This record gives sequence, structure tokens and C-alpha cells, in this order.
Amino acid sequence: MTGHLRKAGLATALVMASFVAQPALADSGGVSFWLPGIFGSLAAVPVAPGWAYSTIYIHLQENAGRGQNFVTSGGIPGSVTAGLNAHADVLIQGITYTSAMPVLGGQAGFSVLAAPGNIGVGIDATLTGPRGNTISGGVTDNRTTLTDVFYQGTLKWNQGVHNELVYITGNIPSGTYDSSRLANLSFGFPAVDVGGGYTYLDPKTGHEFSIVGGLTYNFMNSALQYQNGIDFHVDWAASQFVSKNVHIGVAGYFFQQLTDDSGPGAKLGGFRGQAVGIGPQIGFMIPMSEGYQGYLNIRGYKDLEVENRPTSWSTWVTFSVSQAASAPAATKPIVRKY
Repeated sequence: MTGHLRKAGLATALVMASFVAQPALADSGGVSFWLPGIFGSLAAVPVAPGWAYSTIYIHLQENAGRGQNFVTSGGIPGSVTAGLNAHADVLIQGITYTSAMPVLGGQAGFSVLAAPGNIGVGIDATLTGPRGNTISGGVTDNRTTLTDVFYQGTLKWNQGVHNELVYITGNIPSGTYDSSRLANLSFGFPAVDVGGGYTYLDPKTGHEFSIVGGLTYNFMNSALQYQNGIDFHVDWAASQFVSKNVHIGVAGYFFQQLTDDSGPGAKLGGFRGQAVGIGPQIGFMIPMSEGYQGYLNIRGYKDLEVENRPTSWSTWVTFSVSQAASAPAATKPIVRKY
């Protein structure tokens, strides 16, 4: 397989892997619309035009001690809880269409994803009022439900080893949010995220580095009367191709809430969150029938530092099928007649 084919095929697979729905453990419970680590390696590299399909399994585990308070669903709007333990397992199904027609000199793509999943949430106690008087003990909730529907539009450009990206993404509420339940995979409010990124990829050496940054605007959760602040996030990844079908590397993220949470339900004030995390990744190209290629990616993340968020770790397993890039046309020898 040529370097051109390897680059295009892996880019398709990783872009599909990078755009995923977030399991919302508890609305406003220290969890943002943007799941840190969504974008990975080769995020800005243009891909083969056509349709692509992906299945993504995510396991997410979050924990916060009794000394950490959050505003959650599952009680009186704006009620404060102490401690939080949650897990989510989701199986995301997504399709992407990449246009062969240039747009503003770049390559346009559009993705739609949604997922069934199981989520379990537990809290140590429910508190009320500024004095933190306990009104109930520990509570747990477990539920199998659906996420919101997520969409993403992208534009990508390539100049040799340099690649650029701009994107817009958001969610369409699925109607499965229940403010009386702790366990929700739907947010209960829409959000919009915009950003841009860059990928350096040298097919000759196999070196790759990607970085993507963006801003999220969250609308009001009318059930809780709570609006999350504006979030800033950076995802990055670096990898090395050790063969034409295998690459290994590391990935990480930085998340910072820029403005305060607001609304009558924001009982903890501004409650600005922050997270820094890192983890390993490995990817495998899988030859398939003519005209198509598969890709399997496994990566994980662990928070190194958090503020006003539960500490989390996550595992991502992605399998995607996309159209293979066409091999460069062979150059015919020049025949001169004398």
C-alpha cells in the first residue's frame, strides 16, 4: 500500500473515531457537552470522498469524593449533591459523507451519530441550601437509554505535509432526557461547538502530530434552570507508523471553562471546570474488499488534574469502514519520435 493510500485510509477511520457522542453522566454534574479526547490523530487530514460507517464502543468511569459537590438532575431543580460515582457504556453508530466537490478550496464532510447505552450514577447524599443540610442519604440510578443525535460539518485543506481543519458540531435533543432521573445519556439542552485544527503528517517518515481547539456554547436546561458556561478545549495526538498497517502513539486533552455557570439552578456559583488528561493509542489498518478498507483503533485516557469535575478514565474501541483512496495514476513514459 502506498503512503498516499495509508494516509487517506487512516484519516477516514480516525476522523470517524474522533467524532463521538458524549455520555452525559448527570446534567451540570461537572460534565461538559464536549467529551475531552474526541479528536485524535490525523484529525485534519482530507479523506477519500464517499460514504463511511463507524461503530464506536466507549466505556467511561467517573468518581468524585464526598467533599465534592455538584448540581444534578434527579431531584428538586438546583439541588446540590455530595460525591458522585458514575459509569457509562455506549455503542455509537455513525455515518459520514465526504464530498468530492471542492468547497472554498477544501474538502467538505458531514457526519451524523447516535448511540444506545447503559449508564449508572450514584451519589453519597443530597444537600439543600447554603448551609448544606442533608435531606437524604445515598441514591443510585441505572438506566439503558439513548443519547442525543449529534451532527458535525468539516472543511479540510492539504498542502503537502500540512493539513488544516475547521468544524462545527452540535446535538439535537432526542427526548430521552428525564430530569427526575440521575442517569441520563441525553443532555436536556442543545449545544453548539466550533473550532479548528492542524495535522502534520509525513508519509515518508511516518511522523504525525495533530491538535484541535474549539469553543462550546451551551443553551439553558429549562428543567433544571441551569446553563453551563462557555468551554474551551484542546485535543492533541502524536503517533508513529511502525509499518504500513500499524501506528502507535499518545493522545491528550486540556479543558477549561471560560465563563460562569448561570441560571436559578446554579446553586454553586460559577463552578468553572478544568481537566487535563493523557493516554496511549494503537491503530490497525484492515484490508477489505476492493474499494473499501477497515480500521480498528484502541485508545484510553486518564485525568491527571481536574477542578469542579469528577476524575475520569475512559476506553475507546473504534471500528470503521470507508472507501479506499484511489491509487495514483501511473505515469506513462514520454515517447519521442525523431
